[in-house]
Amino acid sequence: MREILEETQNRELSWLRFNQRVLEEARDETVPLMERMKFVAIFTSNLDEFFMIRVGSLYDMAAADSKKIDQRSGMTAKQQLDAIYRAVSPLYKERDKTYAEIKKQLSPYGVCGLDFKELEQQEKKFVKKYFKEEVMPVLSPQIVDANHPFPHLLSKELYVVANLKQGDKTMLGIIPVPQYISNILYLPGYDIRYIRMEKIILEFIDLVFDQYQISDKNYIRVTRNADVSPDDEAYADSGDFRHVMQETLHKRRRMAVVRLEAANSLSKEMEKYFCEKFNIRPECIFRTKMPMKLDFIFAIADKLPDSKKKTLVDVPFSPQPSSMLAEGKVIPQIKKKDVLLCYPYESMEPFLQLIKEASTDPEVLTIKITIYRLAKKARLVEYLCAAAENGKEVTVLIELRARFDEQNNIDWSERLEEAGCRVLYGFEGYKVHSKICLITYRNRTGIHYITQIGTGNYNEKTAKMYTDYSLMTSRQEIGEDAAVFFQNMSISNLNGVYKHLIVSPTSLKQKVLALMDEEIAKGENGRIIMKMNSVTDMDFIRKVTEASQAGVKIDLIVRGICCILPGIKGRTENLRVTSIVGRYLEHPRLFVFGKGADAAVYIGSADMMTRNTEKRVEVACPVYDEEIRKRLFHQLHVMLSDNVKARAMTSDGTYVKKPVEDGASLVNAQETFMREASQAKRPAAAAVSKKKKEGFLTTVLKIFRKKQ
Repeated sequence: MREILEETQNRELSWLRFNQRVLEEARDETVPLMERMKFVAIFTSNLDEFFMIRVGSLYDMAAADSKKIDQRSGMTAKQQLDAIYRAVSPLYKERDKTYAEIKKQLSPYGVCGLDFKELEQQEKKFVKKYFKEEVMPVLSPQIVDANHPFPHLLSKELYVVANLKQGDKTMLGIIPVPQYISNILYLPGYDIRYIRMEKIILEFIDLVFDQYQISDKNYIRVTRNADVSPDDEAYADSGDFRHVMQETLHKRRRMAVVRLEAANSLSKEMEKYFCEKFNIRPECIFRTKMPMKLDFIFAIADKLPDSKKKTLVDVPFSPQPSSMLAEGKVIPQIKKKDVLLCYPYESMEPFLQLIKEASTDPEVLTIKITIYRLAKKARLVEYLCAAAENGKEVTVLIELRARFDEQNNIDWSERLEEAGCRVLYGFEGYKVHSKICLITYRNRTGIHYITQIGTGNYNEKTAKMYTDYSLMTSRQEIGEDAAVFFQNMSISNLNGVYKHLIVSPTSLKQKVLALMDEEIAKGENGRIIMKMNSVTDMDFIRKVTEASQAGVKIDLIVRGICCILPGIKGRTENLRVTSIVGRYLEHPRLFVFGKGADAAVYIGSADMMTRNTEKRVEVACPVYDEEIRKRLFHQLHVMLSDNVKARAMTSDGTYVKKPVEDGASLVNAQETFMREASQAKRPAAAAVSKKKKEGFLTTVLKIFRKKQ
């Protein structure tokens, strides 16, 4: 077994601390109330996914190899599970308290989530009538006895339950809360007064089980393990990988329960009953006083009248036009100069316009792209399909195993194939997570390329919510590497050699470690700044420690999991770890090795996680353009100066808000970038049009005038 380093911590507990930082945003009184409520919803959604994936995988690990030790913390899978359940319990209490406080503060604004007993008399009549006419006819209640076996409960769906008694017989009654009915009922009136559907069903459960005596009324929700991957043998044998993924999704619905949530305390008998039915321990049961599903919060925010939105939600911000592009066609401008888009401060529109222009450009021969996640409505797909229908060769490598987006990607792959695109599905054992697009065109001087490389998905919805970079360049050397990359992807070659791009699983980690070695050789003159989402890779962690011990100043800006601890004496004293949690989800991967003009700068799709560096196809691209490099340096400086939304990790893995020095101004990185984007001036369109090719007639007339 490898030595457990004193500067490392468990990844699962590190993730829970990240989600705690999300909950801290919900408690921040400088954030508008509905935005705070959204943070409670995000915390809840994050925790759901954590149980489905991370807790689920630990259960699998515990069953497969109970003695296997986590190399970052020295814990077995069971010890990690015990630590997780201990850490989650106080988070539930903190979340419930936070939700109750925000809910109370929203009430004076006419936003009221109500219990049935809080309704006015007319409202009670309205709700009862609605239940009888609209809800009760579509319910599917069930008793559980010898003739009615315990039903399969779907993951993350709500069920109203109660003990039923008839004579000397007792049994369980279960009512699924229908998915096809709105999960809240708005009450008549001008204010936004509502009651949740599970509370309505709970109130009138006696009308459903009218022949029974009812006790222990409750509503519950189970969370199932969703960490299921397509079977490798099925992958190899199947003629249609889409079919394999459909089977995988079906399998996920019936996985083991890893958590049970209940609205009210369970009786000892009912707790024992559910533990036996779901094969769980009592510590897997969590009581929560707040809604278990909070999707409706976003709908309520949209329903607010404008007069209340000014107070209750963030000031609206629309992604701005690129400060590097003039109005007009995008392709001619990219041919002259590299362009960097910074989402969501700048719009994704120029990239979409690039694909749209390429779809009809007579010089364009091929468009090739890797896709991991797409929006439900994707103009990108429509433009790719149009390109194929216009006779362009379009190749789309779409990753069907993008977790929780599998069905969406299956649907889009079928649409792309129908339009004549060549669709590829990646590799057995390796997810394709890269974000790269290559446009190949031919003109009088030969074959040329426009390459786009990003840090985030081609998702038109999240491009307005996540911070990301998108680099578009006509540099021939980058395009040639991209062309080789797509050729390798088409023939399942993971061992390609590239001159400029760094690609996992073969060269990305090795190149990053080599660049770190160059900084280590400089000692105290070395500098490393890296921004990413997560850090778990042990080779990288050891190299960071080595660099710190050599005197290199290291800044890691890591939104989520970070398994290396700063400030450990003799180990990581020259390391600072910063996390920014704010209005937008921080998502870029940006690596800087060195200082100033000599620095090596890369943007890409990979975090420093073992799964990214060894088990995924990732691409990072060097940034050569001086203007763009200066812009990235500036953004890193602002992020490291943030003393509003940034938190610094301490040597025990906890986080503290960065102190504001006396006389120092407040710096909120995201607000700074929003302001800069709004104030930026676009290049004049005339500057581009001057260099347009003259028509033949114009040229002849000029020559004729000169002769005169």
